[in-house]
Amino acid sequence: MLDDGSPFLWRDASPCRLAPAEEDLFIHGLAKGMNRSTQPRPSGTPAGTCRRLKVLHVGKFYPPHMGGIETHLQTLCTRLQKSVDVHVVVASDDHSPAEEVLGGVAVSRLPTRLHLASTPVCPGMVSRIHRSSADIVHIHMPNPAAVLAYLASGYAGRLVVTYHSDTVRQKFLGALFEPCLHAALRNSSAIIATSPDYRQTSAVLLRYADRCHVIPYGITVEQFEHCDPAAVASLRERYGDRLVISVGRLVYYKGFEYLIQAMAQVQGKLLIIGDGPLREKLRSLAASLGLGDRVIFLGEIQNQQVVPYYHASDVFALASVARSEAFGIVQIEAMAAGLPVVNTSLDSGVPFVSRHGETGLTVPPSDPPALAAAITQLLNDTSLRVQYGQAARLRAKREFSVDAMTSQVLSLYHEVMAAPAKH
Repeated sequence: MLDDGSPFLWRDASPCRLAPAEEDLFIHGLAKGMNRSTQPRPSGTPAGTCRRLKVLHVGKFYPPHMGGIETHLQTLCTRLQKSVDVHVVVASDDHSPAEEVLGGVAVSRLPTRLHLASTPVCPGMVSRIHRSSADIVHIHMPNPAAVLAYLASGYAGRLVVTYHSDTVRQKFLGALFEPCLHAALRNSSAIIATSPDYRQTSAVLLRYADRCHVIPYGITVEQFEHCDPAAVASLRERYGDRLVISVGRLVYYKGFEYLIQAMAQVQGKLLIIGDGPLREKLRSLAASLGLGDRVIFLGEIQNQQVVPYYHASDVFALASVARSEAFGIVQIEAMAAGLPVVNTSLDSGVPFVSRHGETGLTVPPSDPPALAAAITQLLNDTSLRVQYGQAARLRAKREFSVDAMTSQVLSLYHEVMAAPAKH
């Protein structure tokens, strides 16, 4: 089973073989990469250079593929390309390669041969990294296939890692992969953690505290602050008042079943935006509780089209139950729209984003009565709801703006390049 609760999926039933040259590169490069402890500076990139840095970002997918990390990757790279030369390498959603320029960012989508433990495997990634002239390779983890490709590539430049999350569910495969993960992290020049909470609670990050830098996710706050009043009025007319909204994939760690159970004790309606493998199970749960007309499944809605739904709602709820929810970027979106947040007290970055008693209320995970009580308190207390909503908007603007995030990442890049090469 995968982290999202879906079964192991082979995208291609035929064996996935590299071309002979790539197979040789992978085997010998991986052996070398596992034992590499130095990072010689690539030729032609002396310290103090004034030319634009070249940065290769390696992720799983890229929009329009939906997902929090994918949205973050697009947001970050679109801003970074104003200051550095950015190239993104990700998997395609099928066997077809694609070369695109999106928002000024060059994006290479490599053919996906199979999915292994929720990771798309692209044989061509090894040679892409190997041939790269980038000063920095920036890998977004967890992404075992990208880590293996990096180790096998023989890339000799600087490595920066954004550590989005631990491997939570796939314990067996995670244990098998662990030596490769640590080989890459030992060779990294810097590791970005997205919250101080996650840095302190991740056993992996604690081993590399000397190179960890906290840079929270940032969004374009202005996109969520305002929207068409007519669109908001239309949604209010359709769904009524006392609206609770939740946004996310319908997967196990989002805790939607507990939120739906909580709504049995709440006078109001729940709008769920997102899709996933648990959709029918959650629909059945709502129906069995007699909530078929008060829990409304809206499916996937593209990012900008979500904004009127935030503004039409009264409370945002994030009922996540596991560390797989490492941050909860959707909280920032809701906060930027002026919504108070009800979240859960996970040992991750979730309660760092929206603070209990300041921008909303935090309750224990997997606790429908506590969720119901917090949601009801905010729905019934207009002044408290407004107070938290205003504080939420201010916190989003001050702490989680895309400008702040981009500035910190750029500073880290230059710090990495200015540091002496390891010997």
